Amino acid sequence: MSTTATAAKGSGDRLGFWLNDEHRMLREMIRDFAVREVAPLAESVDEHSRFPEETFAKLAKMDLLGLPIPTEYGGAGADTMSYAIVVEELSRACGSTGLSYAAHVSLGSSPFYLFGNEAQKRKFLPPLARGEYMGSWALTEPGAGSDAAGQKTTAVRDGDHYVLNGAKTFITNATHAGSVIVMAMTDKSKGNHGISAFAVERGTPGYTLGKVEKKMGMRGSPTVQLIFDNCRIPVENLIGNEGEGFVQALKTLDGGRISIGALALGIAQACLDASVAYAKQREQFGKPIGSFQALQHFMADMATQIHAARMLVYHAAWLKDNGLPFTQEGAMAKLYASEAASFCANKAVQIHGGYGYIREFPVERYLRDAKLCEIGEGTSEIQRMVIARNLGLRF
Repeated sequence: MSTTATAAKGSGDRLGFWLNDEHRMLREMIRDFAVREVAPLAESVDEHSRFPEETFAKLAKMDLLGLPIPTEYGGAGADTMSYAIVVEELSRACGSTGLSYAAHVSLGSSPFYLFGNEAQKRKFLPPLARGEYMGSWALTEPGAGSDAAGQKTTAVRDGDHYVLNGAKTFITNATHAGSVIVMAMTDKSKGNHGISAFAVERGTPGYTLGKVEKKMGMRGSPTVQLIFDNCRIPVENLIGNEGEGFVQALKTLDGGRISIGALALGIAQACLDASVAYAKQREQFGKPIGSFQALQHFMADMATQIHAARMLVYHAAWLKDNGLPFTQEGAMAKLYASEAASFCANKAVQIHGGYGYIREFPVERYLRDAKLCEIGEGTSEIQRMVIARNLGLRF
């Protein structure tokens, strides 16, 4: 049973100082699409751990898969605020869809534009924007999560190729990716500054997919292990220069955190939408449970945290769009919104009581989906480290 169609219309409407008419029209369009096309599939996508190919084909026709990519490379040339709005609305309907969309744009596509040369932009960005295949990005390894310097995957120069060996884990979209941006050590003696970035194309000999992970939540967004066994990558697939991969990764994650904040925001809003609707119709002791002060306080706290999260996410997007520093604000947005999503999901299950614990109602899915937002693209602990360092606490 889905309550997305009864979602309150007002979310985001009071942020007029950041949103223009184009943003509002986009939000109305994507919200309508999410209610009609995404929400009805969400339960099945989760239940069967199925990547919703049909949804992404439609997003491609709407020119949304390359939303922030310039038009000269096949994108729509939209701003970060527009992108955050789309992630939020998709995630409000289906967390898995929102996650794969964000990973495709922020991680699998944007680094080509930000760090690639002209030939790489012309080669990779148009098919990604057209939705010919998904984009993917591979940093995490079995023994190197938050500690990027612990990379074991290596890339050794051999004539006009690099030879990759190693494995990556927890990689989003790789099952449907035509290209994956891979971080590998080209000089171990330099630590972080010995990491380089490479574009690895589907079908390259020596590049294979390992197991597809069985997850607690976000089940419709595939998470895969990648294996590189003497995988030969042309020199022209090196993104930027040797040793620039770590800096590229940090900049990629800075922007990606805005999208994960928007992802969490969408899930949190879905929790409130479902809770308000349920509290109005469910009766106990002869009256709607929404009349009970304790539950009203739950929903008041949810609404307050959601509004604060939206302000943080939209502010970070505004800073990025205006060419201002946003590393700290992006980390704050991701940290607060992800923890707000978990808070709201827990309260939503509590409001639903026993029904919140069964799959007939979507809030149990929201609870499972929300947790990943506190882990992916930097845990909450990493966000706090980023914020502290931006306060000058560097020791």
